[in-house]
Amino acid sequence: MPEYPSMRLPLYAQVEDVLAGRISSGALVVGTQLPSEEELIREFDVSRTTIRTTIQNLVRRGLVEIRRGRGTFVASPRMIQELTELTGFVEDMRLLGRTPTARVVSREVVPADHLVAGKLAITAGTPVVQIRRVRLSDGIPLSFDETYLPEDLGRKVMADDLATEPIFALLEERYDIPLIEAEYELEAAVAEPAIAMALEIPVGSPIFLIERTSYTLGHRPVDHERLHYRGDHIRFKTRLARRRAKRAANRG
Repeated sequence: MPEYPSMRLPLYAQVEDVLAGRISSGALVVGTQLPSEEELIREFDVSRTTIRTTIQNLVRRGLVEIRRGRGTFVASPRMIQELTELTGFVEDMRLLGRTPTARVVSREVVPADHLVAGKLAITAGTPVVQIRRVRLSDGIPLSFDETYLPEDLGRKVMADDLATEPIFALLEERYDIPLIEAEYELEAAVAEPAIAMALEIPVGSPIFLIERTSYTLGHRPVDHERLHYRGDHIRFKTRLARRRAKRAANRG
């Protein structure tokens, strides 16, 4: 195996270095399908377990992605999304030069659990509209969104064409509900089976879970979302300013 940089590395790490080198050099370009497990086993003369460990590590590094039922492909570089203002998925993707689309999974009236009720300032058990969608960027599933709306408003929205019309645009332009601000909570998580299936990634893959509540005039909550973003395709970036009063106090 002449391409291996160091025979002291475990076999999976040796194969990983070779494949990562081919990707970084451009020998394997974005969108290229990697050879099958059988082909890699023959090329590197290693076990199936070694190849699977190698691929898992490349997925974690964001260098390749597994497309369910199709194979393993060289991944696009991670998108960098800035968290500087309240924007929706369609706006974000267009700003990055990507083509956003959506696939509606379900829309129904459900009782609000305690978390959703608290976010929408209603009593637990109150009916709300739940809308589930897979959001795609250039045809690749990027986010699985669960949106919760108060029932009266949600029944209007769920009748719209949610595969093509963004909910933020519907609220502001069709239903005259300006979105003033939002509260974000972001945490690292792993993809549970239903999320993994929707995003076409292995169960247990790293994802970002964002809880976002949007408010209209009078600080009235009108939209709560649970956004599950693929960790191998996106990074979030923000800029923070230090408070002047705190600096002055410290100098004192």
